[in-house]
Amino acid sequence: MNQSTEIDLERVRQRLEARRQELTEAVRHAADDDSEVIDPDATRMGRLSRADAMQREELAKETNRRRAQDLQRVHIALDRVRSGDYGLCLRCGEPIAAKRLEADPAATLCIACASAAEQG
Repeated sequence: MNQSTEIDLERVRQRLEARRQELTEAVRHAADDDSEVIDPDATRMGRLSRADAMQREELAKETNRRRAQDLQRVHIALDRVRSGDYGLCLRCGEPIAAKRLEADPAATLCIACASAAEQG
């Protein structure tokens, strides 16, 4: 069964393009903010302030890593829309539930395969 009859691919493409633009801007903005490096000289700030600044820096790095990962997922989904493979599970080839794609348009696995991947 072809999922494209159940899924409005143009709407999906528009949502993915909007998400791509949002993530691209966030990554670009974060790159501009990365110019502030934590000074390792503890004499300029208190130990707790320095630890807090280092923690914020690590959190920002993780946020940026996740944004880049999400951006990659969006690019893959857009490629799949263009190629006609959108909505099919990458692992088993079965259609991904329309509700799952509505919740996460960049989903590449059906529920069963995603659950199996998380467990193993």
